[in-house]
Formats: sequence, structure tokens, C-alpha cells
Amino acid sequence: MNGLAKFHFLDVLIVAFYLALVMIIGLLVSRKRKEDSTEYFLAGRNVGWFAIGVALFTTNISSEHFIGLAGSGAARGIAVGSFEWMAVFFIILLGWIFAPLYLKAGVFTVPEFLEQRFNSSSRMYLASISIFTYLLTKVSVTLFAGGLLFRSLLGWDMYTSGIVLVMLTGIYTIVGGLRAVIYTSVVQSFFLIGGALLLTLLGLREVGGLSGLQAQLPADYFSIFKPASDPDFPWTGILFGAPILGIWYWCTDQYIVQRVLSARNLQQAQRGTIFAGFLKLLPVFILVVPGLIAAALFPGVRGDEAYTMLLSSSFLPLGIKGLIIGGLLAALMSSLAASFNSAATIFTRDFYGYFHPEAGERKLVLVGRLATTVMVMSAILWIPLTKLITSHIYIYLQSVQAYISPPITAVFVGIFWRRINGKGAIWALMTGGVLGALRLILEILYKTGQMHLPLLQGFATMNFLHFAIFLFLVSSLVMVGVSFATTPATTSGGMKWESKPAPLGFPDSGMTGTLEVGSVDRINLIFSILLMAMVLGLWGAFL
Repeated sequence: MNGLAKFHFLDVLIVAFYLALVMIIGLLVSRKRKEDSTEYFLAGRNVGWFAIGVALFTTNISSEHFIGLAGSGAARGIAVGSFEWMAVFFIILLGWIFAPLYLKAGVFTVPEFLEQRFNSSSRMYLASISIFTYLLTKVSVTLFAGGLLFRSLLGWDMYTSGIVLVMLTGIYTIVGGLRAVIYTSVVQSFFLIGGALLLTLLGLREVGGLSGLQAQLPADYFSIFKPASDPDFPWTGILFGAPILGIWYWCTDQYIVQRVLSARNLQQAQRGTIFAGFLKLLPVFILVVPGLIAAALFPGVRGDEAYTMLLSSSFLPLGIKGLIIGGLLAALMSSLAASFNSAATIFTRDFYGYFHPEAGERKLVLVGRLATTVMVMSAILWIPLTKLITSHIYIYLQSVQAYISPPITAVFVGIFWRRINGKGAIWALMTGGVLGALRLILEILYKTGQMHLPLLQGFATMNFLHFAIFLFLVSSLVMVGVSFATTPATTSGGMKWESKPAPLGFPDSGMTGTLEVGSVDRINLIFSILLMAMVLGLWGAFL
């Protein structure tokens, strides 16, 4: 039966309203732009805290969260939520430690900052691996997860859903740049949060509330930490491995950091990260808990079917399905837009702009639009390959970040030690990159029965969070060893920005490699402490 036949006309009308609203806002915002690179890539560096916070949240939440978090909830309980709550600490770290450095440096991209601290080789490596990662993981996984959802809900095949999503998102992203991406995400957040929250509340009512849910599921479904021997969520991996991934994703990935770079000043950037931290408390309740509800209502449900099973349930009133579908579309489109825009920014600033420093503002904007168009077309060409993705390969793609992020995290931790130099950084990045790629290849070969080397079995089967710890340590040792075996950095702390004017209203403190960035905002500090206390309280409640 055609998936659309499952929906009432009111549901279809709500989805159409969502799409029209996003497109109108995206194009209206685009009309107010200036033809310069700061406006196109960083929204004129004039975005306030509310939009930054919402954009950080909607950029992070994509279709794989709806499938993955609900699926893990249905299979293992709330343990997967530990990643969501732990992320709060790294969002705060972004606001208080990394944002001041990025904004003081006046950079457009994170790779550009890495060159200021180390060398151009580090910049080119990070720029290249970032674009590759966006296409391999973010775009492909988003299209795959979205295809699963819309095939079940609307009867669309992978081609139809992928082309519709990519084309709609690409239009306002190409035209409006980051400003369109950020302000459409504000609208998308209401659909995303509202739809997921309504499904959770209605599902809880169906199972008899929290007490009814607890009565129908094993007790360990409500424990946030699992034993060290757990194959998916060992507490050792959560506490020591997840932070390595968290620092990379929240503090050094252009995909996330670009929203903070658009802030009108440091206070707004920090306040935006704090607001995003409060929003990050929600996914456990509105995305993981629905998985538990699905497990209670449909015993034996497969993980990747949990969310769509709930959406197909008869307990949802008219119009609610449309609102939830709008939320799913919001998650898909906001993440795709962020991928397109971030990749285009990196290509324009770190490749074209680097090799053509004489390029004017209009030329840079034009290249940015062309780069975004190429990303959109690449995503469309990638759609047939998403049909080859099985549920197992989907898990591989999710774990790719554990194979890419540790050397990058090691290098960014190393920026604070003045003895670490550019040679140490690039050797750490390349060594870690090779080991990470080797692990991914061997894991695929082992799980498909094509590897018969007992000596490498432990390397190929180690829990991905434990492997992240191993790779981080190896990369750090390489970075330190090479740095001490070669000439020290010549500038104080290795920083090269001391001769640049202070951007965005920062006081000119005559920085010579120090980390001084101005006075502490008391309101931001108070809410940061409150936010961290809330996370610790939630962990304590679900031990």
C-alpha cells in the first residue's frame, strides 16, 4: 500500500506547510545578504545567542538520531543517552575554551586556525579529511536513515526521498549561505522538538505512563551505565573514549564550530553554546524514550523499525503524524544544509582562497556557491550507493568517527602546550589517520568473513570506544615524540595571531601566544554551572 494512504489529508497539509515555510524563510533571509564572504560563510559575524544555540542543536540532530537513538533504546534501554548528556560538557568546553581562541584568531574555518597554530600541512590535512568525512558519513548516513524512514512512512523509494530532500535543502543553502542555514534551523527546531515531544507524551499515555513503562521492560533498561564487558556501551568506553569523540565533534569540527564563528561577540557565542547544552538534555527523553515505548508496545521490534512503528500506530490523533514528519524533515534538512555549507566554506577558504589569495569578495562568494552546488550534486549522485548500505554498514559509518577523531583531538589538545610543533601535529594526524583507516577496513573484512589473521582479530574487534582511547594515546605519543625530536616552535606558545587586530569587539590585549580573552560573563558562568549540575543529577538518577 502506498505510504501516503496511511496519512490523513491534515497530516499531508501540515507537511506541505512546513516545507513552504522553510523555503520562504530561507529565500527571504537570502535576499537581505551582502555579496561578501563574511556574510555568505559566517552570516556577517552578527548572529545572536538564541539562533546560535538552536542551530547547534538542529545541526547535531539528524535522521540517524531518530533511528539510532530510538533503535538503541528499544534494544538496550537508555544507555545510549550517556553520549547525549556527556555532550553537554563538550559544548560548554567549546564556549569557554575554544570559542575565545577561534574568535580571537578571526578565522573562517577550523583548518585555518590549525595553520595559525602549527603549519599549512596540518591545515590541508584537516580540510581534506573534513570534506571527505561530510560526504562519506554525514551526507550518506543522513540520506540512508531518511530513506528508511520515508520508505516506511510515505512509500517513497531511496531515490525519491533523497532527491527531494537534497534539492529542497540545496536551493536555500546555495543562495543564502550560512545565514539561511541558521535562520531556517530556528523554524525547524519547533517542528523537530514539538513533533518528537508529542510522540513521546502520547506513547507514554499508551503504555500507562513511566510506571507502566518500567513495569513492562527489564530493570537494566533504565540504567545509564553498562559493565565494562558490554559490547556496545562499556562504562570504560563511555567515560574515557566518548570524550575523545566529543572534543573532536563539538570543539573542532567545522560542521559545528561554524555556528559559533558567526557570533557577534564572545558573550553571545558562549551564551549560545550554553543554550544548546540545555537543549541537548532533551534527546534522551524525546528520542531514546520512544524506543523504550516501542519495545513495550511491540515486543521483539527491530531497532531500526522502532520509530516508524510508533509513527504507524493508531493512537496518534489526526495531524500529529504530519507534525512529526515535519520534525523528521527538519532534522534531515538542517543537517544536510550544515554539511553542504561547511564543506563549501572549507573548500573556498582552505583550498581556493589559499591558492588564490588575490581573489575578491564576489569571486569568493561565487566559488562558495559553486562548491555548495557541487556538494548538492555529489549528494544526488551518492543516492544509488545508499541502497547498498545495510544495517551493519550503517553501524560501521556511525563508528567511523571513532577512527577519524582521536588524532584530531590529540592535536587540538596539543595546541595548549607550546613545545608541540607543526611536525609533531602532522605526524600525529597522518599516523592516526592510517591506523584508523586500517581498523575500519579490517573490521569490515572480519565481520564479512574475509579476514583470517588471528593476530589482527583483537585489533579488528575491539570496542570502537576502546579503540578511540588506543588511537588517541598512540597519536599523542607520536605528536610529543616528533615535537621533541625536532625544532621547537618559534613564537610564544606557537600562536601566530599576536600581530592580527582583535576582531568582534575583543579588547586588544597585545596577545603573544597567551589565552587571555577578556573578563568572565557572570550570567554565562552561573548557567554553565547549573547545566553541568543538571547533567550530574540526571546521571545520578539513572545509575
